[in-house]
Amino acid sequence: MSAAEPSATIVVREHQGHPFFEAKFRYRGQQVKRRIGPAWLEHDPASGEWRRRRGRVPPGAFDERRAHVIAAQQVTQYAADAAEQERVEHERRVRGATFREVAERYLSWLADVQGAKPSTLRDYGYMLARDRHRLAALGERRAAKVSVRDVEAVLAAVSATGASPRTVNKHRALISAVYGYGMRSSTFGLPINPASGADKRREPHRGVLLYFTPEEIEALARTFEAGLHRDPTRPAVSEQEHEARRAEDQQEAELVRLAAYAGLRQGELLALRWRDVDFAGSAITVARAISAGVETSTKSGRVRRVPLPDQAEAALDRLSRRGDFTGPDELVFCNALGRTLDSSALRRRFKRARDAAGLRPLRFHDLRHTYGSLLAAAGVDLVTIQAAMGHGALATTGRYLHARPAADQAAVFTRAFQIAASVDELVTAKKSPDDLQA
Repeated sequence: MSAAEPSATIVVREHQGHPFFEAKFRYRGQQVKRRIGPAWLEHDPASGEWRRRRGRVPPGAFDERRAHVIAAQQVTQYAADAAEQERVEHERRVRGATFREVAERYLSWLADVQGAKPSTLRDYGYMLARDRHRLAALGERRAAKVSVRDVEAVLAAVSATGASPRTVNKHRALISAVYGYGMRSSTFGLPINPASGADKRREPHRGVLLYFTPEEIEALARTFEAGLHRDPTRPAVSEQEHEARRAEDQQEAELVRLAAYAGLRQGELLALRWRDVDFAGSAITVARAISAGVETSTKSGRVRRVPLPDQAEAALDRLSRRGDFTGPDELVFCNALGRTLDSSALRRRFKRARDAAGLRPLRFHDLRHTYGSLLAAAGVDLVTIQAAMGHGALATTGRYLHARPAADQAAVFTRAFQIAASVDELVTAKKSPDDLQA
């Protein structure tokens, strides 16, 4: 042990009645604890202390002498590891961190500090891994030496693959976020964000939201119920398998109905439990969602209570009558083992059912758009729709106004102009509001 290395103190700890040795030492002002292992000791009732047991120390256990030897080794190893880490950090400061090193640390920060959704981490990780060849111009280069031109070359390479302007802009945003983290981080201290100088692609305006009609929703559900989305060349081989398929088809028919008539996101549907369903109060509590296979909070991070219209309540009522998986903590939509459904497989089955029903090529998420659009078309105010859908901004909910019939809006506008004209008439004639009312 070098003179710079501290000496360790051996202490006895107890866990569930069993003693073990622990080494304690300070390294550059920081206290360090390292567990050594089971202590070959027994408790002395008279003194209340631990004393050495008789007999040979068995494999896996430690007496005090051996514990001191292990503690010294741990101190040496800790010092060596710390020195190696300092060497790596020094080299990084001298040569500068690469873009990939900063990106990897950024993803760790997103997960550990920001608590990013698993799906977000998966997508960002996928973008960085998938585009390794496109990011070659950045990946192993010193992050501080990357220029605006380098970033634009990467974006051009992404665009050359046929990616949409929105996808190219997502790459730009990710690179910018990595540099934003690198500029804030004391470890990297990057001077500039070259992505901020790279041009954004002009994205086309979002078109009018497409949504299903109530007739199409029911046609889709009936297709599931009839099993028409299944491959006819792969019939059930037993009565048991036939019944299992029927139960699965009925469940997914009701899932489609609930998505369209309650507006839940797919992840919220997959995380819904029976304790969240309040039949007496005609409402659902949406408190969690499945993200990349992991149960987490909702997209907004808030819990909301969604009213249950008769159509959605009837779907849940039918599901509640199944023979199993109806306990308070069990999933409303689950596989044959009561576990979470696979979101990718669900989307594939949805597409097959949609095509079998002869419907327009809308996405599963358009069932949620259907909910907002049908409510808006019926004249439900935007604030109520916003609360039910869990939107963070009213502007997001405003996209559903397109579904409101123009004739209805025209009538409202006409009434507004009539009122304005009447007020103008009052001012011109210098009459009182009582005169106009009369």
